[in-house]
Amino acid sequence: MTDFPWLTTLVLVPAVGALVVLALGRTAARSRVREMALAISLVEVGVLFGALTQFDTGQSQVHQLAETHAWIPQLGTSWALGADGVSMLLVALAVGLVPLVIGAAWRENLPTDGSKGLGHTGTYLVLILLLEAFMVTVFVARDVFLFYVVFEAMLIPVYFMIGGFGTGAQRRFAAVKFLIFSLAGGLIMLAAVIALYVNGPGGERGFLIDELTGYLAQNPMGTSTERLIFLGFFIAFAIKAPIVPVHTWLPDAAQAAPAGTSALLVGVLDKVGTFGMLALCLPLFPTASVWAAPVIVVLAVVSIIYGALLAIGQSDLMRLIAYTSVSHFGFIVLGIFSFTSLSISGSSLYMLNHGISTGALFLLAGFLIARHPERSQRIADYGGLQKVAPVLAGTFLVAGLSALSLPGLSTFVSEIMVLLGTFATSRSAALFAVVAVVLAALYVLMTYQRVFTGKVPDELAATPDLSGRERWVVAPLLAGLVILGVYPAPALDMVREPAQTTMTAIGVVDAAPADDLATAGEGSDS
Repeated sequence: MTDFPWLTTLVLVPAVGALVVLALGRTAARSRVREMALAISLVEVGVLFGALTQFDTGQSQVHQLAETHAWIPQLGTSWALGADGVSMLLVALAVGLVPLVIGAAWRENLPTDGSKGLGHTGTYLVLILLLEAFMVTVFVARDVFLFYVVFEAMLIPVYFMIGGFGTGAQRRFAAVKFLIFSLAGGLIMLAAVIALYVNGPGGERGFLIDELTGYLAQNPMGTSTERLIFLGFFIAFAIKAPIVPVHTWLPDAAQAAPAGTSALLVGVLDKVGTFGMLALCLPLFPTASVWAAPVIVVLAVVSIIYGALLAIGQSDLMRLIAYTSVSHFGFIVLGIFSFTSLSISGSSLYMLNHGISTGALFLLAGFLIARHPERSQRIADYGGLQKVAPVLAGTFLVAGLSALSLPGLSTFVSEIMVLLGTFATSRSAALFAVVAVVLAALYVLMTYQRVFTGKVPDELAATPDLSGRERWVVAPLLAGLVILGVYPAPALDMVREPAQTTMTAIGVVDAAPADDLATAGEGSDS
């Protein structure tokens, strides 16, 4: 079934599913809306498994399951899809998180009287499925214009998920701030996309990434032109990631959004920024990437330290998790622009592991906040919960330890790969980045101490532990952290070839070869 359009099917299932939920949800009992959404998300998981059976990690041709169809020939755009190992890991992350987010929101805002109509939760689930279709598309798009269109289209469901379904008086402000930052980056990127087409081969397939890469390798742009176009793409991706100094929208969005939205936003959507740097900036603009790398490495190190320091000082739990992600995205960007196959592979794997870790943290934080009588996000309003909710405390601790990259958990593997790869090209950057490991221990353990140890507040004395449904939601994420921490080989196999291909594209001598992957993976067992 190698000719089966697996990637298009992965896009269509949630897209059509969103329409089905929207149409049928208007007449079906509201209690059935969630079952429909969950069933569609599980069908998507099944399609993903089918696609993975056709993916060969040892194939010399990096992008597989390729499809190319004319879309708007007059503009040179195509419906072009293809996946390498990094793409498939990120698609798997998105597809795997969606049913868990739906399960986490299972009882939110649903009436018990069996009344009909789409309702608050039904609309939210439609947006989740629509967002899933966009997430899958952006990670497998092999046409620059298609990538840009989906890059911008993702803003629509996220804006409504924050502003319409978030909490707190600042949710609309947070949604507008997210939209303004993202649109600003998108407009800059649009100018760069047009400039790239003008300097490319043109024609009906003038936006295809593979053709652009080959053409520009034979017909290099002028130095100034390449640098300007590179900056147009990079700024948009830096905002999406985000890294300092264009990160300020993220803590506000994470604080105001529902926990499930934050899990998808930070766990998956923000990876579009770092994925774009890896999949577009480096192969299309290799000379400009090398030129900008020293400054970008400095920004990455600043993000690592700055995000960790601000996480320590946070009083709001959701903002704390958001700032930890600013620090972690700094690691990802650092690995990409350190230009070793080991660091690039580590960054690719970091995107997956961070999504699992952060997804677990946000969902568990959501379960915790839902148990407070006032749904408070203030850390000071909690305490001693390990006595009354030991399973919630234990699972939160495991997820927190993954945020500080404890050996034996998957995040350690990717972080040590980034540090080792970076050390081979910039010892000072690696040494500064190591400081964040100590800071991470502070913000994780201090938060756990304040929330789960000490005296239990009177209003939380009867706090229920995680229900069976909530345990099923968080269990796959914790299992992924442990399994990929002990046995990371399958994921490492997925990122090895793309990293080597990237190194060839930028033409930099590899100071930390991909052969060191096995050594880094073995380090996770110690």
